[in-house]
Amino acid sequence: MAKTIEITDSNFEEIIKSETPVLVDFWAEWCGPCKMIGPVVEELAGEYDGKAVIGKVNVDENPNVSAKFGIRSIPTLLVFKGGEIVDKQIGAVPKQVLADKLEAQMA
Repeated sequence: MAKTIEITDSNFEEIIKSETPVLVDFWAEWCGPCKMIGPVVEELAGEYDGKAVIGKVNVDENPNVSAKFGIRSIPTLLVFKGGEIVDKQIGAVPKQVLADKLEAQMA
């Protein structure tokens, strides 16, 4: 089963250049809603293995990439395609909402 990729300040640019859609979950250990959506993001990583890249950025450990995208509230989930942001979700949402965002980028 595929797992989420740990995305850091140093590997971020390389990962978002993927040909497939990239879902990035900005989170922190102390964030309650982040803990609620974490398992959902892990499930999506398994379901979209080979079709999309699913990764997580710990905002406390990777301040540069968080600042670059103006992440002020977490969880924030960004969808990238070809290195560009194509969709954004702030706050915990049902799994289907995130799945629909990924599906929209695969069409």
